[in-house]
Amino acid sequence: MRPWLGLPRSREALNEAAAAAGLRTESGMPVRFVAPGGKRGAYELRVDETGCIETRAESLHDWFNALCWLAFPRTKARINAMHAAEIPRERGRRGRLRDLLTIFDEGGAIVLCADDELNRLARELRWRDLFWSERSRVRAAMRFVVLGHAVLEQALKPWPGVTCKALFARPGEDPDQAAAAWLASRSEGASPRELAPLPVFGYPGWADNERESYYDDERYFRQGKAG
Repeated sequence: MRPWLGLPRSREALNEAAAAAGLRTESGMPVRFVAPGGKRGAYELRVDETGCIETRAESLHDWFNALCWLAFPRTKARINAMHAAEIPRERGRRGRLRDLLTIFDEGGAIVLCADDELNRLARELRWRDLFWSERSRVRAAMRFVVLGHAVLEQALKPWPGVTCKALFARPGEDPDQAAAAWLASRSEGASPRELAPLPVFGYPGWADNERESYYDDERYFRQGKAG
């Protein structure tokens, strides 16, 4: 994400970057960021069919969505393709797979960590043990890659309740490729429960969390076993 943060806030700059990167949907359409046109029909189908992503110049939410297309092109294209494939089958009733896709698109993250003990603590929602007791190990061995554009927008005004839905990969894997492959392996019956809750502002140094009591508030750091 970092290389794209210096882009001027304009659709023109986004489109120049998209063209330079050869950005395309899985249907083969060149990605373009366009002004909202009041078109009818499902947003994801329009993106799949035309490559046009409606982007309001003044909207930070839309801006971060565009940046995520640049930073995670495989994942974003896979999310779009899966939405487009599911919509005609749903007959107007949204299914769990599309719920998963939307939640990951808006609030997704990838945990890169080879330390199985730390991964276990995260999966079991043992936040105090993870972020406080194993603080130095987390800093050394665990990395969060956030690709949810709603979470990136929320990060401008951070608070402990900002929570991602995460999948796990190994260091050395390309996060974009790992996320796209994980999504591609989901079946029609997949649900958001397959993603792990992750209170990202518990990560050491991401917020004013240099005291153990920060992790006592179970509104944000609910202790327990995810199952």
